[in-house]
Order: sequence, then structure tokens, then C-alpha cells
Amino acid sequence: MPRVIDFKTLPSVAANQIALKKEIAAQLAVKEEEISGYHLLKESIDARSRQPSIIISADVYVKETFSPRKKQIFNRQNVSESKHRVLIAGAGPAGLFAALRLIEHGVKPIIIERGKDVRARRRDLARLNKEGILNPESNYCFGEGGAGTYSDGKLYTRSKKRGDLQRILEIFHEFGADENILYRAHPHIGTNHLPKIIAAMREQILQCGGEVHFETKLTDLIISHGHLQGIQINQTEIIKANALILATGHSARDIFELLHHRNIKIESKPFALGVRIEHPQTLIDSIQYHCTVRDPYLPPAAYSLVEQVQGKGVFSFCMCPGGIIAPASTADNELVVNGWSPSKRNNPFANSGMVVAVEQKDAWQWMKKQKLHNSFSEEDPLLLMAFQQQVETVAFNAGGGKFKAPAQRVADFFDRKYSSSLPANSYVPGLNSASLHDVLPAFIEERLRLALPIFGKKMKGYFTNEAIVVATESRTSSPVRIPRDVSSLQHPHLPELYPCGEGAGYAGGIVSAAMDGEKVADAIAISLGILKNQAYPKQE
Repeated sequence: MPRVIDFKTLPSVAANQIALKKEIAAQLAVKEEEISGYHLLKESIDARSRQPSIIISADVYVKETFSPRKKQIFNRQNVSESKHRVLIAGAGPAGLFAALRLIEHGVKPIIIERGKDVRARRRDLARLNKEGILNPESNYCFGEGGAGTYSDGKLYTRSKKRGDLQRILEIFHEFGADENILYRAHPHIGTNHLPKIIAAMREQILQCGGEVHFETKLTDLIISHGHLQGIQINQTEIIKANALILATGHSARDIFELLHHRNIKIESKPFALGVRIEHPQTLIDSIQYHCTVRDPYLPPAAYSLVEQVQGKGVFSFCMCPGGIIAPASTADNELVVNGWSPSKRNNPFANSGMVVAVEQKDAWQWMKKQKLHNSFSEEDPLLLMAFQQQVETVAFNAGGGKFKAPAQRVADFFDRKYSSSLPANSYVPGLNSASLHDVLPAFIEERLRLALPIFGKKMKGYFTNEAIVVATESRTSSPVRIPRDVSSLQHPHLPELYPCGEGAGYAGGIVSAAMDGEKVADAIAISLGILKNQAYPKQE
């Protein structure tokens, strides 16, 4: 039987297979030649001391036959002639993983996606970045793979109760992700690699007899006597459906409006809004690794920050070491910024969302001050979405058009001082020096200002005019939740509708969305009598 060993070692040792094997032998007090092989189980960085180290857990084979890492087997069937057919709106991680799981259950998935496939989508992103021309159906949020495909590809989640995390990582590895995602503490695929993986998933769905239709937009629901009969696509064609998994993502505002118009219950959901903050990566490295020059065997440093300010949480979100800030808008005249990193994380800047929690009462008070409340009530489930949209419109105007973004140096932002110049940065469409005091709602701007010096004390050097804040980071999560039954996962008023993923309010990233997609697929299999016992926990 292999022996499990836990130890710390230098980054240079962890990065070299020969040196690592020698270290493992020393840890076990055996001869190096007695070790026939090992599997890494966990790998993480401990940067608390002056000399950062790598913490490793490994399965080691000593004086016995080395067995390759066991791959999980996924029993996907040919479903081309299946009597069970389920529609899936959205080809993001929730939709794709729901489809793959349905195929395991012998159910034919039919995916409709408003955007384009990953290759065609890339051209639309290039036009947005270089020419300021937005395709509202094909952008950083919409298209094959969803928002995560071209915005980083981080594969970790804070929730361990949503489903089988390791299974999700195994599936990503099956379709081409590096094996290191199976054991690293913060696995990351990278925007340069994720599109090929997503395309491979699509090909598997097609080979098994499923269907995937691009540039196919859900425009209406066909409902009779309280039951879903089918859907309308592209405002013309009708498709019959026995069940619809709604996995349209956190930015599909038209879907929220459609449900509300159809009197299908939705709820407002608190979210967070703020800015992207960008530093030179060398600065973040020096702070986190206590060094002048980063050890070449260490990855670019990341960070996580949180503080309570005036009764609200201010926190970092989607931190991208060696990353790039990108325009993530889905409509003309609205500005959203997001961040991503390539697999090597080798760009010269580090960016992160820095956001403030927003609740219904905050949005209502701001909308009243702006005289934008006449179309809403204080309890309107679309109020937070409208608030988000209005802030994005203000940011677009402050940027000066063509998706240029308003920005300030960090210390200038704190002093409410106009930045006469802005440093080199990663945002391709370009920045416009502006007072973010006039862009962000006051309750958000004030808390961000007060939090930054506190973060500067936690990370000495973080609060600096070498860094910039860029508005606005507003798509942290969905501002709407679509309710569902805790056990059946069906909408309480429309049993054939299965809300799913980030857009429905039940996930917060690639992994949690993928797990939710599998969970919903299992719920449908149970309803069809295919699966007897629920495979995943019921916790929401």
C-alpha cells in the first residue's frame, strides 16, 4: 500500500521531479531507489515566513509496483434515440455539466446558446477591445463556456456543500486541463487554455447524441394551465419541452424581465459592486513573499482582503495575478470591467475586484436620490438589477465612450483628487482620468475609500499611487434569484422549470456552477424515475 506523507519544501525542490523524489526519500528515511513512484495529493504555498515554502501531501510507493493515478470513469451513453429530452438554456459551466450528467443518465440534452462558439466569440472580443464595438450576444459574458471562458478559469470554491468538487476537476482534466488542477490548492486553467477544453466538452455532447445550437436565444416561454409546454427561440421558432434547465448566467437581464413579465416568481438578491484595482505584479510579489525579487519557482502572488466598514463588507473578488482588466459589458452605453489571467499568469500587472455589499434598501435610497425610482417599488425584484444597470451607465459616460473606463490612482481616489496622469496598465480599450466620487454611489465610494488605507496596513505598500482603481466591477453575482424547491429543484410555480447556476442565484463561479448543473441534472433524473437516490447534498 502507498504511504501518505506530508511535508514542507523549497519552491525549487517542488518544481523539480528529481529533487522532489530525493526530498521524499529523505522524509521517509529510505533510499531514493526504493521509491518506485508517487502521486501528489495536495500542493499549496506557505508564505508566512521570510522564506516561502511549498506544503505537499503525496501518496508514495516504496518497494512496490507503482500504480498510475486512477482516472474516474464517466459512463456516458448514446442518447440520440432517448425518449427523454431536456432543454438547457445556456452553454456556460452549469449548462455544459448538466448536459454531460444528463447523458450519463441516458437523457438527451438540447443546449441552446444565445452567443457564438468559442472560436467565433474570440473575434467579437477582439473587436470590443480594439475598436470599442460590442456584440450584445457575443462578449465576455455571453457565448460558449459562459463568463468564465474568457475571464480567467479559476477552479475553486468556498463552498464544499454544493457537490463533488473532485469530480468536477476530474472532468476538466478529462477534457484537457493540466493534471495539476487535481491537487493544487487554488487550481487555475487560464483563459488561453479553457476555450479548447470547452470545445472538447461540446464535441463529447454531440458524439453522444446531444444537441448544441449557437446564436439561438430564448425569447419566450410557452405556458398552459401552469405548466411549461415549450419555448420560443429567436422570437419565431417554437420548441416543445418536457423540462427546461435555465442556466443563462448572471447577466441575462432579458430573462429576468421575461420571467417577471410572465408572473413567474423571482426575487431580488444582494450582490456586490465596486471597482477593479490594479497594481504592478512585482509590488504584490514583494508584499506577499517578503522579497525584492520573486523566486522564479514561485507563482505570481495573489491576495485576499476583507474588512467591515460602516456596517458593510468590503472585500477583494476574483483576484488575477499576472492578469488583465477587460471590458465585460453586455449592452452599449454600459461599462463593466472584469479581470482574467493566462495560464502562466505572466503579465506585469495584478488586478482584483474590490467591492462593497449592496442590499435592496441601498439601491432604493440611491435610486430615489437619482430620481430613477418612479418605475419601481421598494420591493421590486428587479430593483437591484436596475441599480446595477444605472451605475454601469454612469461609468460608461465617465469613460468617454468606446468602452474606455474611468480611473484614478489609489491615493488620489482616497483624497478625492483628480489624477493628472495614469500609470501604464493592462486595460486595452484605454482609461480616462475621472473622479470616481462622481461615478460610484456615495455609500460604495465612501466605504472603498475608508477600506483602502486599512488594506494598506494589512499589506504594506498596497495603498499607493502606483496602483489604480477602475470603474466599475458590477457583475460579481446575480442581482436576482429564481426560487426553486430545495429537494426537487423545480420552480415552485412552474414545475418543468429548473433554475440553475449563477444566473438563478445558486452558484458563484465556474466550479460551483458546474456542481449546480450536475445537481439539477440528477434532480431531473429522479423526477423521470431514472435515479432513485439523490447523489448530491440538498443544501442551497
